[in-house]
Amino acid sequence: MSSPGRSKHFVTLTHPLLRKLDSCCSIVEFNQVHAQLVVSDLSNHYLATSQAVKRLCALRAVARAVLFFKSTREPDAFMCNTIMRTYAGGKDASSAMRFYRDEMVGHDVVPNHYTFPVVLKGCVGIGSLTEGEKVHGRVFKLGFELDLFVTNALIYLYSAFQKTRNARLVFDAGSVLDSVSWNTMIDGYVKNGEVDSARKLFDEMTERDAVTWTSMIGGYIGRGEMEEARCLFDKMPSRDTPSWNCMIDGYARIGCFWVALELFNSMPSRNVTTWNTLLDHLVRHEHYRECLSLYDTMLQEREIKPNKFTLLPVLTACGNLGDLDRGQIVHSYITRNDIKSDVALSTALLTMYAKCGAVDVARNLFDQMLDRNVVSWNAMILGYGMHGHGEKALDMFLEMEKRGQVPNGSSFVSILSACKRSGMVLEGWWCFDLMSRVYKIDPKVQHYGCILELLAMVGLMKEDLEELAKEVPKGAGSTYSTTELGELVAERLIELDRTDVGPYVLLANMHAAEGNWDSVENVRKMMKETGDTGCVQQRVCGDGGGALSLRLKKEDNPRGEGWKRGLGMDSIYPF
Repeated sequence: MSSPGRSKHFVTLTHPLLRKLDSCCSIVEFNQVHAQLVVSDLSNHYLATSQAVKRLCALRAVARAVLFFKSTREPDAFMCNTIMRTYAGGKDASSAMRFYRDEMVGHDVVPNHYTFPVVLKGCVGIGSLTEGEKVHGRVFKLGFELDLFVTNALIYLYSAFQKTRNARLVFDAGSVLDSVSWNTMIDGYVKNGEVDSARKLFDEMTERDAVTWTSMIGGYIGRGEMEEARCLFDKMPSRDTPSWNCMIDGYARIGCFWVALELFNSMPSRNVTTWNTLLDHLVRHEHYRECLSLYDTMLQEREIKPNKFTLLPVLTACGNLGDLDRGQIVHSYITRNDIKSDVALSTALLTMYAKCGAVDVARNLFDQMLDRNVVSWNAMILGYGMHGHGEKALDMFLEMEKRGQVPNGSSFVSILSACKRSGMVLEGWWCFDLMSRVYKIDPKVQHYGCILELLAMVGLMKEDLEELAKEVPKGAGSTYSTTELGELVAERLIELDRTDVGPYVLLANMHAAEGNWDSVENVRKMMKETGDTGCVQQRVCGDGGGALSLRLKKEDNPRGEGWKRGLGMDSIYPF
């Protein structure tokens, strides 16, 4: 049924107001033109609504575009596709899929051959193969299974979910295939590690383009077969920049920088990815000075303007070299060129300042960050620890937990290193126990290395350390219980100062966590024997894995109820 607006006016896309609407560069301009459409009694016309949806999506006002869509009496696939594509382009696949289900399927809007490619990519975006299979079923139901665009999207869908056999069935069933079909299937094989299958299809392909060759070369590089990759590269009839970048990445990845640089210097033209690839790999292989030298060359040539991904390895190099002056120059470059500082770049900046000793500057940057991840927290903990601020490092670790950020293995390497550098033995052991008992992270070689050094600080005998060293994993991880090591640490600390309440609490917590109540009773008896304590200050752990600063004076009774509640010990054992 036609809208009232359509029955009154004959309107085409060449109408002055529609052309004006299509050229709007801001929401303010859009509102002005739309007001004129309302006055002209054209706002409800199908073409006016369609153009409004298109322009609002272009201006990223997709929520308002949806309102316009819902107001029309003639919703069609064009409007739906435009809205879903905008959601997907804004990395909001969930909203795209919700719109598809609620507005398109829910209101029986007839799709076209552009609809399903957008929807199938949305299924990949939300990580749902089940949704993708449902859409595939609807493709068959509506007769789109032989459409070229839909075929290519289905190959991509199944390849993304490691279902290459299903992808190949779709490929083989295609009545018409183009270079995108072949390249998508080859790329799917490559990304799923099926390089030999990719090569068979590659050899069958009669007309290959640069994308085909580069994808196949990338497959061999991923498998570490650089000779085969080079052989293909040398046979390429026409090499484009991505193919050169792929080869440079392959050689740099395995540390063959002389070959990578040879290719780099032979390139007819470079892009920013070329430079970034080399800079990144130089840092990964700890060639920090060479990284900064290449960056200087990039600036001198003025061929390509550095971007965020250029500056990440450069800042890392500055930090590892302790080159604060260079790091500040890079920071100034970011500010002058209005480069947006996201989480990654902000973290790289604060890491550079922290490693260079400007911990206060790093902390200011950290506090200004609107969004932080675990790497940001780890960088601050590491920075404090590197420069002997163990207490601040531990405070930062506790603040991270308080804010709900779950620490990872690197977090514990950073805090254990901080404790080691500051001689904080009890605190270090608490962190090690927390890692295994609460966060269930298997200790790695780096964790054990810190702990062994901490144990040496409290005077454990050489024989004890050698025995413990045998338990250090040679590989990735270990399920070795921390209780035995904890007992050694706590007992040694008690020997050094029997009036310090911290080791007793630590020892009781570990035994209680394992349900060993007889051992908890023994700790209770040991604490009774200590009597009143002198003035001590330690960081000790509670039952919930938290920590706080405990200060006892001579007049304080260590057997009183207040300190037990503060540590959570009353929930472990009623001393």
